Formats: sequence, C-alpha cells, structure tokens
Amino acid sequence: MRSDAVWPVLAFLGWVFLVPAPAASPWHRAAADGRQAAPLPSPSSQPSPPAAAVLAWRDAHGPRILEAYARLLAIPNAAADSVNIRRNAEHIRNELDRLGVAARLLELPGANPIVFGELRVPGAVRTLGLYAHYDGQPTDPAHWTHHPWEPTLYTRAMEAGGVPRPFPAAGESVDPEWRLYARSASDDKAPVGAMLAVLEALQEQGIRPTSNLLFFFEGEEEDGSPNLGRFLEVYRQLVQDVDAWLLFDGPVHQSGRPQLSFGVRGITGMEITVYGPLRPLHSGHYGNWAPNPAQMLAQLLASMKDEEGRVLVEGFYDTVEPLKEAERAALARLPAYDAELRRELGLGWTEGGGAPLAERLLLPSLNIRGITAGYTGELTQNVIPSTATASLDIRLVKGNDPAHMRRLVEEHIRKQGYHIVREDPDLETRLRHPRIAKVRGEGGYPAARSSMDTPILQEVVAAARRAAGGAEVVLSPGSGGSLPLYLFTDVLAKPIVMVPMVNHDNRQHAPDENLRIGNLWYGIALCAEIFLMPPPGGREVGPGR
Repeated sequence: MRSDAVWPVLAFLGWVFLVPAPAASPWHRAAADGRQAAPLPSPSSQPSPPAAAVLAWRDAHGPRILEAYARLLAIPNAAADSVNIRRNAEHIRNELDRLGVAARLLELPGANPIVFGELRVPGAVRTLGLYAHYDGQPTDPAHWTHHPWEPTLYTRAMEAGGVPRPFPAAGESVDPEWRLYARSASDDKAPVGAMLAVLEALQEQGIRPTSNLLFFFEGEEEDGSPNLGRFLEVYRQLVQDVDAWLLFDGPVHQSGRPQLSFGVRGITGMEITVYGPLRPLHSGHYGNWAPNPAQMLAQLLASMKDEEGRVLVEGFYDTVEPLKEAERAALARLPAYDAELRRELGLGWTEGGGAPLAERLLLPSLNIRGITAGYTGELTQNVIPSTATASLDIRLVKGNDPAHMRRLVEEHIRKQGYHIVREDPDLETRLRHPRIAKVRGEGGYPAARSSMDTPILQEVVAAARRAAGGAEVVLSPGSGGSLPLYLFTDVLAKPIVMVPMVNHDNRQHAPDENLRIGNLWYGIALCAEIFLMPPPGGREVGPGR
C-alpha cells in the first residue's frame, strides 16, 4: 500500500510512474516477474532545482490542472469540424498568450489554423521547436460509454474495475491511477495540457526557460496533415532558427517505461476492387460457374504475404536503409516485452518468426485495413456479389518512396493476371479481360529518422532521464506510427525526436480513449526538464522575471 507520507516525496522527485499499489506498476510487476526492475534514482537523475519547483507546484495544484485540461477536452475537435477546430485553436492561443507566450494563429486558405507561439529568452543560444496537434479522430458517441466531449474521471481504467468519480476539489490529492476519458485525452491534447501547466508554474514562480521555445500546434494531423508542408513553406522564416524539433505525440513503451523515438514510419495506401458479374447473382443458380469476386480478392491478398508475414511483393524490402551502429545498439537494449504484450492482446503467435516487435517496426509493412463484399450476420444473403474491395496501408521506413512502393504492389497484382484500371470498367473492358482490378492510390509521405548521436538530442535524452527519476528511458531508433516528419528532417534539415508521454493502453482513435493521470504528471515533469535543460556550454540565460 502507498504511504501518504512517502508519495508526495516520490512525486516531488519526479518518479511519476510509481503508482499506489506495487501490483499496478509496470516496473514493480517487472521485478516480481523476474525481469530487470528499474534502477533506483541516482544523483544525476534527480530533477534540477527549477524543475523540482515546477513539480512542487504541480503537486500543490493538481485539481486546478485537471480542471483546466477538462475545459480543453470539452471542445469537439474532429479535423473536419472547422467551426470547433477554430474554437480549439483560439482557446489554446489565448492560454498561451495569458502565460506570456507571443501567440497567434497561422492561416492558409482551406486549412485549419496552426497555433504558433514564441517565448524568446534573453541570452538563450538554443531554440526548440515543440510540435503537437490539437485535432482528433472522428467519433460515434453511440459506441462510447460517456459522450466523447464530456470528460469523465474514473478511479482507474474501466477494464480494471474503475468507476466514475467527481473531479477533485481544491486541496484534494490526485491519484496517478485515475483515468480521464474523452476524445483526444491522449492523442494529442495531453502534451498541450502538460505544456500549459508548466508555463503556468514557471510564470507564477518567476522562472525563465533556458531555451527559446517555439510552439507549433497543428489542427489537421488526423486528416493526414495535408497542409503542413504549405505552412512550413509559407511561414518558414518563423521557424528558421529552430535547432531541433521535439514531436509530442504517441504513447510510452508498452512496458510503461518512458520512451524517446528518433524516427517515424511513412505511409501510403491503396484501395483495390475486383469484379464479378454485373449484378449480384443467386448462389444456387450460378454458384460454381460465375466467378466470385470475394474469393478472387481473398486469393489475391493471400498471394501478397506468406504464412510468417513476409511480404512476397518483389522488391518490397530492397530499398530499406540499413541501421547505423548506434541504432543497432539501441535496438539491442530495448526491453524484452513481447511475451507480456502477446498475453495482453490475446495473440497466440506473431508474424516474423518470433522476431521482436521493435525489429518488425523497422521494416515496411503491408496491412489489410478493411474488406467489403456481400453480406454477413442478420443481412446474410445467398448471392455471388458483384464486387469486392480491400483497403491497404503500406507503412514505410527510411529508404522507401511512397510512389515506388505502390508501383511494386501494382506490378504484383498484374503478375497475378489482373488488368488494372482507375475507374469502374465498362462492358467492353469486362469482356476483354477475365480479371480486372481497380486500384486507387492515396499519395502518402516517406519515413523520417535522425541520428541518435546528435548532441542536442542527447540533451533531450538527459532531460527525459531526469524527468523519469532514474527509471530506464527506452531509446528507440523509430516508432511504428506515421507522421510527415520528413518535412522537418528533409525539407527544414533539422533533427527530430519523438517525445511521447501518454499510456500505451489509451485506446487512441477508438471509443473510450483515455489518459492515465500519472502519465500526464510525467508529461509535466518531462516538459519542465526540457524547458529548463542546462544551457549549451554552461552559459547563463537572463534572470527570472
């Protein structure tokens, strides 16, 4: 059981992942299972005095932080909802402005605004770009336990037996195991809430950051960031002096340990439709004679991967850029957590012949994200459908070009005997070609990765270790998700690092998305340490306000 006397001290030291009961902590559970437990804090991993002051402020104002964050979560934020997206942007801009940041909305025709803020520090010789996104996935309230934009606090995760509870009153302690349920509670308003809390703590205590801070919050990430490149081109002069971009998105490691990733996958996709009879046919009258497009599509898709998950499309792995020595070493140091993850997900086997998940994420993947053909369930009909459609995504790694990877898959489809079209075929085309596939590509963007040895990124690693209070920080060469970060690495020519803070079981993109409060508290500690990183070369910055 947690001692009420011990917990504030541990929280003050920044050990924000410790939880009330040892059985609930991933680190304590790891020790009990015989795996390596997290190391005890060392002097070098303690928070800097200014960051410790921020943590003390956080612990004294927990209910206030949660109340402010709930107000942000209550604003609907589907990327296609331009009216409410603007409400989000204006709310965040106003909060930044209130906290001493020179904030404004960057506008382009037909695009959701970027919330941009500058906090320039006298004497600072380092400038950090801080990216997050304030838009979220669309929601169907009918599939949520509570309305997605009515933030609801639970005593712990629903699946762990948690029940709703009121938001805490002023002076009430905050339990790190509480869960906050709402759309974008984790993806991706959590970093915005954490940064605002740190800025408020710094303002109230007269502490200056040690770097110039440029806040860059996007409103179209969940729509594929269609205008991010245009924004960076039109407003390039605003971010020209950024030394490194810190991308606050995604979850921590599946083990619960804090994590930094130095790259992301790219993505492209396609939709494939194959054709049978002009109209659905009675399966008794025409079965065994009329070709069934559902079966044809199943056979086509099955030809693309073997039983171990290796993609059989010729040339699919040929352009993968090899890892550097530091990246291979980091991969070897990653915690072995696949067995626990398989149990959590109910998986009796995994692709790749038992290769670890982290290794598999560094290869391109071909995924079937949906299939439609005929009818099932209560609507089942004894018919041969006229069409069958599959939607595919291709996750890309360094070296892969989106258009090239789509061409490889199209060539594979041709080798299976299909004539490819871009629109529904007319009767003459149907009669001329026995097998027809309509293929529509989706564009996409390449992967991005920065060297783990980059000095300024190593400063971020040190900050994360201080925020974690001595717990092991997982350093990954790349994460599995996709973001158009090539715009930062290849176009702006700046290093990047992914700085996740939210729990891995947050149900992002799904109903009942949630945030573990202990992870928000860690996020505040992390942002505090980053904002207050020792200046390069030990130089002093201007005095506090």
